[in-house]
Amino acid sequence: MQKERRKYVAKNQLEIKDLYGEQKELAQIVGIDIYIKMVELLGGCTVYIGKKDKIDSIIRNKKIKEEFNGSNYRILSKKYNLSERRVREIIDDDGTYSGQISIFDFKG
Repeated sequence: MQKERRKYVAKNQLEIKDLYGEQKELAQIVGIDIYIKMVELLGGCTVYIGKKDKIDSIIRNKKIKEEFNGSNYRILSKKYNLSERRVREIIDDDGTYSGQISIFDFKG
């Protein structure tokens, strides 16, 4: 039955003008085809969409990681107006900073 429903929608039976409220606004932004795919994938779920500043911080954090040379925490903190501690958290957010040396790498 679900396949039959998808065939029905795939035949362009649903138009943006058939929708209302937030559903109509969403379809106007992403287009009817993507809207239908979202309904099929996420229908009935609660979806949180972050604010624009979240995207900005993701891009900033990516730049910080790219510019990190292993010891320039203070420079990066001043450049991005963050505390050194926050820069350290960003660098090691997944716990696997590739440039970090383990104490076990030293041989005595």
